[in-house]
Amino acid sequence: MTARRLAAVDAQNLWMSAKIPNDQFLVYGFAGVPDDLPGTLAAVLDRARVCGDLRLRACDRGWLRYPQWVDGGVEESQVCTHAVGDWARCLAAITSLTAHQLDAGKSTWRLHVFAPVRGVPGVEGPGVVAVVQMSHALADGVRSAALAAWLFGKCTPMTAAPAIPGWETATLPVRAVRAARAHRQLMRDVEAGAVAAQADRRPALRSNSHPNGARSLRTVIRHRTELPDGTVTVAVLAAVSRAMADHLRGLGDDPATLGAEVPMASQGPRRAHNHFGNVGIGLHPELPYAERSTRIAGELAQRRQRAAHPAMSAAGLASAAVPAPLMRWGVAAFDPTVRSPTVIGNTVVSSVRRGAADLRFGGAPVVLTTGCPSLSPMMGLTHGIHGIGDTVAVSVHAAESAVGDVDAYVDRLADALDRHA
Repeated sequence: MTARRLAAVDAQNLWMSAKIPNDQFLVYGFAGVPDDLPGTLAAVLDRARVCGDLRLRACDRGWLRYPQWVDGGVEESQVCTHAVGDWARCLAAITSLTAHQLDAGKSTWRLHVFAPVRGVPGVEGPGVVAVVQMSHALADGVRSAALAAWLFGKCTPMTAAPAIPGWETATLPVRAVRAARAHRQLMRDVEAGAVAAQADRRPALRSNSHPNGARSLRTVIRHRTELPDGTVTVAVLAAVSRAMADHLRGLGDDPATLGAEVPMASQGPRRAHNHFGNVGIGLHPELPYAERSTRIAGELAQRRQRAAHPAMSAAGLASAAVPAPLMRWGVAAFDPTVRSPTVIGNTVVSSVRRGAADLRFGGAPVVLTTGCPSLSPMMGLTHGIHGIGDTVAVSVHAAESAVGDVDAYVDRLADALDRHA
């Protein structure tokens, strides 16, 4: 393949990873252990070798230019096997993996295989847990799920992200003027009530504390029919609202302004490996479940409407044309130790539908998929919502400093999911 430049947003994710680790961990549980595990791993590597994106490495070219994607091949060292025993120990091992981030110049992904694992939800007898660790520079949540699915037998080929023209940074002055004009129109539309205003920031709570102490990963598994009608994302957000409010109140916080930061796919055609933005919504814990769900769904719709405004596309195009030295300077100037009294959300809740339950590891069928959503200096509690087939997994990644007893919090969340409280 011909080397091509990283898009500005992908380079930003690459450089920011040195300050805030942002590797993704996609977890898949399979029913059974292949008789020929080495042969199964070799077949996975063979599939990776025919996928262009899974061969990529990021090659730095100095301060004045953006890095390039180059073909680095696929090495056997990108597959690691682990023996842990049971599901609980497996989750603990996955949490520990977050301390070992990838060097995208050497490898943009790694496959961790835990086998055999007892007690995988939905599996009688031993199973396999496969964890795809992936650099955020290579893919967002949707794209990383597609790449993992390819590894596990999906036949849909990955569409390459478009190449970045060499002259793009020269268009910044024109794009900046267009973005400014579009922003003024956005402000007029907001004043007229045609578009929602930008979400207000909210006070930081204990869940926003720096992640100190033990870190834990837990999962709550439900069949789709066990959740209310409507979208899975809204149902889980409503349950997170109740569980967090009750838990934080017990820790001495006032959850009246509770809100969540939710990654949302960007509008328009994909121009980079990362094609999303984070939005803030209120969780309204004071409202009854039905009204709370309606408000949450309404705010998500408002955020999507705002994201579809031409001003957002114009701003994205201007950001894409920022020269490499300016982008590097901005990342270098970011200080992750600075605390803020206000935040976009008191937790992050990421939601990705990972398709039909048609993946295989050797001959073992997939039974669930989940994740280990990243913590950050201002976020000690994160949630993931991941569905495959009719199975929905809600993951909780938490530091002791943010929630205290993580199992007590997860019990609250499971209860809220079941009672629709």
